[in-house]
Amino acid sequence: MRALLQRVRSGSVIIDGAVQGKISQGLVILLGVGKEDFSRRLFAGDTAIRGIQSFDTGDFSSHLGAEVTEFKPRDFIAVKNLRRMDKISLMTVASARMALEDAGLQITAENRDRVGIILGTAFGATDITVQFLHTLSQEGPASVNPILVPNTVMNAPAGHTSIELGFRGINTTITHFAVSAENAMAYAAAEIRRGTADFIFAGGSDILSEIAYRSLIGFGALSPQNKGNETCRPFDQERNGCIAGEGCGMILLESLQSAKQRGCNYYCEISGAGMGASPTRPNEWPRDTEGIKRTFARAVKNAGIAINDLQAIYAGANGDKILDAVEAEAYAEIFDAGKCPFISSIKGATGESFSSGGIRACAAALSMANQILPPTAGLANPLRALDFVIQEKKEADIHHAALAGISFGGTYCYLIFSKS
Repeated sequence: MRALLQRVRSGSVIIDGAVQGKISQGLVILLGVGKEDFSRRLFAGDTAIRGIQSFDTGDFSSHLGAEVTEFKPRDFIAVKNLRRMDKISLMTVASARMALEDAGLQITAENRDRVGIILGTAFGATDITVQFLHTLSQEGPASVNPILVPNTVMNAPAGHTSIELGFRGINTTITHFAVSAENAMAYAAAEIRRGTADFIFAGGSDILSEIAYRSLIGFGALSPQNKGNETCRPFDQERNGCIAGEGCGMILLESLQSAKQRGCNYYCEISGAGMGASPTRPNEWPRDTEGIKRTFARAVKNAGIAINDLQAIYAGANGDKILDAVEAEAYAEIFDAGKCPFISSIKGATGESFSSGGIRACAAALSMANQILPPTAGLANPLRALDFVIQEKKEADIHHAALAGISFGGTYCYLIFSKS
């Protein structure tokens, strides 16, 4: 199989030197709505982590979160359709619309059958599902709001996006916990290569609901893991767990031929992809480096570059005591002393939504386009002597960078971004 090549244009991604997709930026997250707000606040080192406002955390051991607060659905979605959608669908539709506009693409009767979506989500519409089940169990089927029922299924956000934007191509949802979005982007690229579609929206979307928050506390995933201060400090010696977040990030992929015909500008290429796994309990982060190293090597090989050609890594670290240590150790083992690329994790600013790959792909594209790496918010005392981006943004000559996807259960997906 030829190397996966994606060229990220103001919304595109190209594969195999013959494209497959254009990364159009579509973002609905706590650091702002749209790429301009997101980019400005990301590189400034801002953080969206605050006290939870959408539900009461008084009886919980954790109280912080990164919630979407500046999003106005009416700016993106027809008023008549708003009542049919829940929060995750609203964010997904809005992000796809922004990606569409960023790509300068119009969906028409001629191309709509060749436009699709592949979305990653870790949890889906957990808020609506709980509401539906509560009414069903307490009041019976006759009392259930019929609008709720379609929104309880995992593929509802992708379906709403197709209906709202008017396309009729491939429509698939992937749920693979913390690598859902990364897998969705890799799958979308493969479908473009196969000729299944000319344009595919890909990325990840999740919401911060009370039941998801409770579940994460039950797993021991959230800060404070050691009963210290509640904070998010990726790769820091004093880290003690992640902070839950939410949001949506979408890219738009298209063929190289299509991109050339449309004359679009591009951010960068996604030049390689690798997937892998290692034996790990379903509710635990991997505890050894072998799976990360194998998957990383596959992605680099598929990109047709050498390990030392990489200038940056957009890490998966989220402040967890195990995950961050294993990821940092893997990079220390992969790279020769003094040759490790710059490493940055944006989860200290955005929290951990568990389908953050789409958001981080947009961040990576913006980073490479501007040749600036965002600081790792919360990082003060690195756990290893690696080249972390700390406190302030860093200007860098970035030609190749890796986007890390690491999940509970020991599953991995790495994407390589390149800029010629």
